[in-house]
Amino acid sequence: MYSIVLVEPEIPQNTGNISRTCACTGAALHLVKPLGFTIDDSKLKRAGLDYWSELDVRYYENYEDFLAKNPDALEKIFYFTTKAPRAYTEVSPYPDGVFIMFGKESVGLPEALVRSNLERALRIPMREGARCLNLSNAVAVGVYEALRQHDFPDQKYTGKLCPEK
Repeated sequence: MYSIVLVEPEIPQNTGNISRTCACTGAALHLVKPLGFTIDDSKLKRAGLDYWSELDVRYYENYEDFLAKNPDALEKIFYFTTKAPRAYTEVSPYPDGVFIMFGKESVGLPEALVRSNLERALRIPMREGARCLNLSNAVAVGVYEALRQHDFPDQKYTGKLCPEK
C-alpha cells in the first residue's frame, strides 16, 4: 500500500488530478485540512470524475490528527519539498506502506516540519531558478518512483490497441 498525503491543498484541480493518479496506482489519498476548496467542488470532481468512486480517500482535521490516526506513518513518511537536501531517487527502496507527503501549492510544507525531518526530506531535481513543479506532477513523479522500485506491484504492464478501421 502506498499513500499520498496532501497537507492543506489549495487548488481543487490539482487534488482532482492527484485523486486520479491515486485511483490508477492504488495509492490512498490523505487530505489534511484546512482544504482550499470543498469536496463537492465541481473543479475537483471534473479532474478526477471517472475515478472518484475507486478512490481510498481519508480526511484529517490537521497534521496532528493525521499522525494520531496513522501512528506507524512517522517511520514511513517522506517529505517532498523544493528545500530538501537530497533527491527523491536517493531513497532505495521506499518502504512498504510509504507515506509520500506534499505541502500546499503556495508555500509547500512548513519549514519547521522539513527541518525536523531532513533525513526524510526529498527534492525532485529542477533547473536553477525554477520555482517548483505543479503539485499533481510532483505527486506522480513520487508515487511512480516508489512503484518502480517495487516492480510496479498490481499494475498492468501491457496495453491493447483499438481495432483498425
